[in-house]
Amino acid sequence: MLQPEPLTNSTSHLPLFRVAESPTRATDAACTFDSVPMYIDRHDAPGVTPEELANAHRLDVAIQDKYGVHYHTYWFDPENGTVFCLAEGPSKQAIETVHRESHGLLASIILELDEFVPLNNFFGSLPNHPVGAAYTAPALRAIVFTDVCGSVAQTQQLGDEGHMQLLREHNEIVRSELVTHDGREIKHTGDGIMAAFTSVVSAVAFAVEVQRRLHERNQKATTPFDVSIGISAGEPVTDDHDDLFGAAVQLAARLCAAASSGDIAVSVAVRELCIGKPFRFDDHGELMLKGMSEPTQTYAVSWRE
Repeated sequence: MLQPEPLTNSTSHLPLFRVAESPTRATDAACTFDSVPMYIDRHDAPGVTPEELANAHRLDVAIQDKYGVHYHTYWFDPENGTVFCLAEGPSKQAIETVHRESHGLLASIILELDEFVPLNNFFGSLPNHPVGAAYTAPALRAIVFTDVCGSVAQTQQLGDEGHMQLLREHNEIVRSELVTHDGREIKHTGDGIMAAFTSVVSAVAFAVEVQRRLHERNQKATTPFDVSIGISAGEPVTDDHDDLFGAAVQLAARLCAAASSGDIAVSVAVRELCIGKPFRFDDHGELMLKGMSEPTQTYAVSWRE
């Protein structure tokens, strides 16, 4: 299934992706792929053990060269039996053929990654283990959007430079809290920031601290401003979306758009993954979010002390 090798240009086996950095910020780094397409696939294998996966990986690696495929790493969540393999190869068919010939455990979905996907920003550190070593590494990530509320009115009232000053303050607070809570900036959206967290609990703690810092700032500022935040949690590949973390990204963006000024709107999954943690969630009922075919149950994190 997977070659647990760090994705750097020091690897001699095949040309891998390179990290292209913006001249202004390292957080704008994106993964681009040299020559060979990169894929991530999904296996639903309830009951599989880490040892069985490690053996399947060993069998994949043994024949991957035959088809010009190179398995880099995989993620495995034993609680729900999901496995996600990261590989490069000439085609989806080649990726599937290695699985079929080596052990027969085929993926339900194989997703070709966009050449500019910020892979490391989404996932953080990639699993890196010797071939055949048994391990677990869940792929679920929290996706967060922030948005400065009332940007159009701010621009009309304060002018472009006045609005940009508020945005710079937002950026400083959000980015400093990302560092504190081990979050990773995916991109700047214009009036906010999209980020990913390996820990859902850390994502919620991040959002709470951002709102508290903004509240403290507004108590002393001549020009207060508010930020809405949306948080979802999801896996990298799902049946209903063709982009990496596409379903989770879409839901987090819609939650952010639906949140009131100064609120933190979260999904059911986020609330459930924070059970037993020192957060309080208020039930905001089912909302019809833009782009969703059915009402979505939402919650708000109570952050005001």
